[in-house]
Amino acid sequence: MPGYVHGYDGAANDRLNDQAKALSDRIHGDVRFGEDELVLEVGCGVGSQTAMLAANNPKTRFVASDISEASLETAQTRLAASSDRVRFQRADINALPFKDNMFDHAFICFVLEHLPDPSAALQEVARVTRPGGTLTVIEGDHGSVLIYPESEDARAAIACQVALQAKSGGNAMIGRSLYPLMVNSGLIDVSVAPRLIYADGGHPTLAEDFTCRTFTEMIAGVRQDALNANMIDDKQFDRGIAALRKAAGPKGTFSYTFFRGFGAVPKPQFDK
Repeated sequence: MPGYVHGYDGAANDRLNDQAKALSDRIHGDVRFGEDELVLEVGCGVGSQTAMLAANNPKTRFVASDISEASLETAQTRLAASSDRVRFQRADINALPFKDNMFDHAFICFVLEHLPDPSAALQEVARVTRPGGTLTVIEGDHGSVLIYPESEDARAAIACQVALQAKSGGNAMIGRSLYPLMVNSGLIDVSVAPRLIYADGGHPTLAEDFTCRTFTEMIAGVRQDALNANMIDDKQFDRGIAALRKAAGPKGTFSYTFFRGFGAVPKPQFDK
């Protein structure tokens, strides 16, 4: 994906897998599709979410798409055991190579935040989804972060990631606008609900998997780009990362809000 701020290297892929491990049950573990329905996953990456979807929906067929050939190869290897139900195909969300009304449902997770025109992308996904079919859309919001102990340096480091993503045409705070985005894209019966992820000393595994290995590593990954852009000095950035890791410790807390939306593709209206 052009301008994808997180990159496609091994560290980024590891972070995606850690993210799926920490979050999938909490943000889409209850998403269910029907027997023999055909579902499009857009932006499947290395298959981290695909594996959860396939496991939770053992009688559903999937087409998992992504713009990165390398990511698709990794995903295909990872889900080889589900090859009878999961097909992988390279596709650009802005120009999907599928026929109108081809899919029963679509699933989009952590994709719209990277796009300069997420509404156009939703409309394209709706085009290939049958009337009455649904779109499940999940996005985060970096403005929802709460940490203890509070740290201005951590806030500054997070702000660097937000600014860099905006510079590449994305929006790291898209979660709060998911409802109007889906409605304005032509979907009907839209509902959006927050999914809070909270970790403290009583939840050390979640703190390690999400606070440290997912969120903190994501912010740490933009260090050099932030320094090159003169957004922050190296000492403050490193203090910010240290503060985020402290929030994952036994005396710290960290919370982040994701937003999950459901919307349906409208059925054609015929004149009487």
